[in-house]
Amino acid sequence: MPQNTAIHLVRHLDTTPLGPQLFETRQTPLPTVADGQLLVRQTHMSLDPAMLGWMTSDRNSYIAPVELGEVMRSFGYGEVVESHHPDFQAGDRVQGGFGWQEYALVSASEVNAVDPDLPPEMVLSVLALPGLTATQGLLNIGRPQAGETLVVTGAAGSVGSLVGQLGKARGMKVIGIAGSQEKCDWLTHELGFDAAINYKTEAIGEKLDEVAAEGIDVFFENTGGAAQEEVYYRMNAQGRIVVCGLIADYTAATPAPGPNWMQIIKKRLLIQGFTMPDHLHQTGELLQQLLPHVQKGEIKYRAHVIEGLDAAIDGLQLFLTGENQGKLIVKL
Repeated sequence: MPQNTAIHLVRHLDTTPLGPQLFETRQTPLPTVADGQLLVRQTHMSLDPAMLGWMTSDRNSYIAPVELGEVMRSFGYGEVVESHHPDFQAGDRVQGGFGWQEYALVSASEVNAVDPDLPPEMVLSVLALPGLTATQGLLNIGRPQAGETLVVTGAAGSVGSLVGQLGKARGMKVIGIAGSQEKCDWLTHELGFDAAINYKTEAIGEKLDEVAAEGIDVFFENTGGAAQEEVYYRMNAQGRIVVCGLIADYTAATPAPGPNWMQIIKKRLLIQGFTMPDHLHQTGELLQQLLPHVQKGEIKYRAHVIEGLDAAIDGLQLFLTGENQGKLIVKL
């Protein structure tokens, strides 16, 4: 009988350090497909920084944690192998929340059909969570205007790189902050950012004074850490700060203190955090905003592909070291 291989979370990250001890690999028979369901063979699985939060026991967050014993949560791309729903048939390509496993039994309402001519890496890098996140965060919360200055932290990551390109497409001056010279060169030479700052080797404040002498209008925050205050205190009046992620604090025992709020009053700043589970019902609308830029060739991406389901366990470490080069994807 065919088997499904899945990786289950067996310890929470807030009680055990990140590593293989958090997980257990199990094999089970393939499930029976009921009416309205699909059996999907996952071929490509997305790894995202948000997973570090899902792996804790925090029940006050925007989404419930992965329960101990459950298959680790993730989004992916795959092929329908059996369908009991009229809108799908075997061979269709779909994306959805399939988890860390080779096969997923899902309701047809939980997946989106995908053009089979599109590369899986492109789907997961642009048209899945990274693209939806960048679109909602920058276009709908950041409200970019031509001629304004945008600063993006984690700028070479899957979301940050798209945010910067959307900003350029809207006529903004775009400055990225990243963790290596190679990443900074990619941002400026390939993606068209106006400037990039290597936070590991350059004085962030001094560089911002040089490349953003006119101040900052929109700050897309992905990381927290040393860059946060340097950008915050250089915001212009009526500036918008979009808080998407704080990976520097995800595994910290004590989160770093935030900057003083007086700047919010003086500069009349709008600061808004957001998470995509609140907006997934708007996927169609967000894609309508994003697709024109894709079709015009204004969006580039790169995928960092690692091989094999088990590679996901070590792959998470790349978010903490910054060694991933683009959207992190596991090819099954």
